[in-house]
Amino acid sequence: MPLPLLERATADNPHYYLNSTGATCRIQDEPSLIPVRALQPGEQYRFHFDMTKCIGCKCCEVACNEQNGNPADINWRRVGEIEGGSYPFTQRFYLSMGCHHCLEPACLKGCPVDAYRKDAATGLVLHSAETCIGCQYCTWNCPYGVPQYNPERGVVGKCDMCHGRLAESREPACVNACPETAIRVEIVNIGEWRADHQAGNAPGMPPVEPTVSTTRITLPVTLMSGLEKADHSRVRPEDPHWPLVVMTVLTQLSAGAFLSLAISGVVRPIAAIASLMMAMLALGASTLHLGRPAHAYRAVKMWRRSWLSREVLLFSLFAGAAQIYAASQLLGLPGMRALACPTAALGLAGVTASALIYLVPARPAWDSPLTAADFHLTALLLGPLFVSALDIRVAPAIIAAAALAQLLNQMLKLLRLTRSDAFELRASARLLVNDFAWLFLLRLTLLVSAGIAVPLAGYGKFGLLPALAGELISRYLFFVTVVPRNMAASFMAKEAA
Repeated sequence: MPLPLLERATADNPHYYLNSTGATCRIQDEPSLIPVRALQPGEQYRFHFDMTKCIGCKCCEVACNEQNGNPADINWRRVGEIEGGSYPFTQRFYLSMGCHHCLEPACLKGCPVDAYRKDAATGLVLHSAETCIGCQYCTWNCPYGVPQYNPERGVVGKCDMCHGRLAESREPACVNACPETAIRVEIVNIGEWRADHQAGNAPGMPPVEPTVSTTRITLPVTLMSGLEKADHSRVRPEDPHWPLVVMTVLTQLSAGAFLSLAISGVVRPIAAIASLMMAMLALGASTLHLGRPAHAYRAVKMWRRSWLSREVLLFSLFAGAAQIYAASQLLGLPGMRALACPTAALGLAGVTASALIYLVPARPAWDSPLTAADFHLTALLLGPLFVSALDIRVAPAIIAAAALAQLLNQMLKLLRLTRSDAFELRASARLLVNDFAWLFLLRLTLLVSAGIAVPLAGYGKFGLLPALAGELISRYLFFVTVVPRNMAASFMAKEAA
């Protein structure tokens, strides 16, 4: 709610308002840090950050953490640094950023359980910890790194502009704590901001356009060209997400195995059951990635909008069809062999949905058709090797062709990273060819030996385990070498453990 306006006895006296302490203040003497009027239709609240005032004291970070009870390593508001120039002509400025309460919030679009909403009254992007299952998909989608996963709570959290305080006509904690009044809350006309939102761009920040961030940033009058994030040279690996490494590779193996069974037309109950077991193991592993696995059933809720929901739905249907197909083969029921084709189709549709989860602009190294090709080629490589290990004849040329295509895909991915002008892609290449060079070479060696040399030598059934190890390594590298878009961090930011 807006702060009340109070008038003196005479009509010509200026308006007064009550500040957060209850004192009566004259507007021109003490400008309000939050709006003093109600929102009109077509308006919402937003942050205004004045870079010319910020001194980098991080009082806003501390106040935010105290207000929301967050541990020291989880910051819903963060202060970053940008710098540039050469001595003695240098510049350094600070960026204090919370949630941008975007007009097109990426966190909301991807959430499989509808834990986010754009508040109709205020325009704020609000998150429900009660609804959240801790899948962390929103943390990949947001280009500003706003949603933060709390492993102790098992859910994601984010800045909500202290909307409870705003409703009581009090400043958000960060606004109230800033000694330089560098942070304010103001009203923005949504239509006008959509038409011209360049005031939201700043050095050290991802571009406004993808999500239409509403934060307005006042920049210094003079900015040197080439200002960069102070942490520009500090690139570190991301979380490997081991449950997802196992889940994605094994679902692809299972889908490829059912495709191989459908093509071969061989009735082999043990092969159908083994392929089904791989699928069930993968789906079980996926729940270990959730902060609240008991609520995993909620993940199908937003299947009309979220690729994560669609993945869960398709793989659930795939597992059901695989069970029917395996049972029919085990019982020798006639006419059930035809189920192999729709089962394989559901598996490959699930693989496609898996790939589309990762095609997000906030993770440039993932956001490429080469990711979808990678996932499908894993299925086409491991599936035939799996059924071959169960003594079902598969032409060696088919396995070798899939491995060769995967090798080409890996080289194209590396070429894309190294030749890009985007910082995030070059940084991903740096991780891959420096920090993880030996692991990347091992992955390629396993791919060539197990996928090409061994099958062409007539020992295809022995290629499964090394090929599987190679694909697991590849998926591990997929997760740890991605460099997300994000705002600048502090030069002295704590390194990841």
